[in-house]
Amino acid sequence: MLLVKKKGQGVKYGYQFLRMRYIIMADILFEDIFGVKDIDFGGKKFLRVSRIFCESESFKMELLLDVNTQIYPMELGDKFRLKICTTLREDGKPDTGEFNQHDAGPSRADQFEYVMYGQVYRIEGDESSATDTASTLSAYVSFGGLLMRLKGDANNLHGFKVDSNVYLLMKKLAF
Repeated sequence: MLLVKKKGQGVKYGYQFLRMRYIIMADILFEDIFGVKDIDFGGKKFLRVSRIFCESESFKMELLLDVNTQIYPMELGDKFRLKICTTLREDGKPDTGEFNQHDAGPSRADQFEYVMYGQVYRIEGDESSATDTASTLSAYVSFGGLLMRLKGDANNLHGFKVDSNVYLLMKKLAF
């Protein structure tokens, strides 16, 4: 059992609490702030959907994302917070696969404006970086036909697994 003591207070945290903190962190696969660099660069393909190209501030990841612009309009230069996680539950416990409005407690979705649910369908490495020391990976997710590609350092994408279900959460930042 791992115990952490504070001076004069005895045992502050038990093993169960520390394990729970790890679980909460393990269900968040990626989180960063992105800036929109380009919109529909290959030409607009659908009336209510735009493909945005973004770059993250902290990890320098590239993001290609299809967004329903009728629901959530995006403009060039917008900055937003993006979180990709395996559950919407604040306590980090896995979803049961069913939504029960009466059992619904606090949700991560409450803090965001745009939420999508999808499945990781492909993860691939960049062959051109075979000689580089840092490997590059791309994770592909389909959100019911709206696609996402997150590309960058493999260390930032280690939690993505093919056929796993994920939530994408977005909230625009005011700058």
